[in-house]
Amino acid sequence: MQTAAFDPSLVYFVGAGPGDESLITLKGYQLLSQADRVIFAGSLINPKLLDYCRAECECHDSAALTLEDILDLMVSGVRAGKLVVRLQTGDLSLYGSIREQAECLKKEGIGFLSVPGVSAFLGAAAELGVEYTVPEISQSLVITRIAGRTPVPELESLQSFAAHRCSMAIYLSAGHTRAVVAALLEGGYPADTPAAVVYKATWPECQIIRAPLSEIAVQAHQAGIRSTALILVGDFLGESFNYSKLYDAAFSHAFRKAKG
Repeated sequence: MQTAAFDPSLVYFVGAGPGDESLITLKGYQLLSQADRVIFAGSLINPKLLDYCRAECECHDSAALTLEDILDLMVSGVRAGKLVVRLQTGDLSLYGSIREQAECLKKEGIGFLSVPGVSAFLGAAAELGVEYTVPEISQSLVITRIAGRTPVPELESLQSFAAHRCSMAIYLSAGHTRAVVAALLEGGYPADTPAAVVYKATWPECQIIRAPLSEIAVQAHQAGIRSTALILVGDFLGESFNYSKLYDAAFSHAFRKAKG
């Protein structure tokens, strides 16, 4: 396979995936293997990903750094002709804070490219062996979080989303599971709605708790899960399902005529 060529005048933001080091994209792997400087989210990513880097690559843990510190590492690296990679957990488009970094780079006259990654909500579904969009059960997925030190717009409250009773993946809320459950019940989910808490999806230490919504907070608390977990809620987790029309012999579409 031909090795990709990357432009050292840009900063590359790379989604590291949900945990399993083999779930990074091929492009992400190629960037890590060629990088001169990697700034990684040490509190969240699997450190085994850094094994893909060359021995001479500079690896900087951003866990204790400020935005200004991170920016200085990126800008100084690019200006020194280094290939700079900003390695962040999951996929960059969800709670990735890349907008603020990109705006700072723009002020310095430096461009960037984003390389998507596998998000934790996808890893969690894989661990559970489920799909969020079950025909005639749920065809919508809400990805959200509970309000904390980072506020949530009023129209996007958990209560508001719960009224739709669609599939829901709740990030950054494992430390507030009781408050999450109270909001979802207030919003309209029945107490017996299936729910799950998935801790460190795709990591070797992944832990899964499944229970009715009214019981999930207690069970997650007893399991000691306080962070690095997703809360999943909805009937997609239940026993009921319907077959897809796509492969139904009686259903015609552009590639196949109905039989019988």
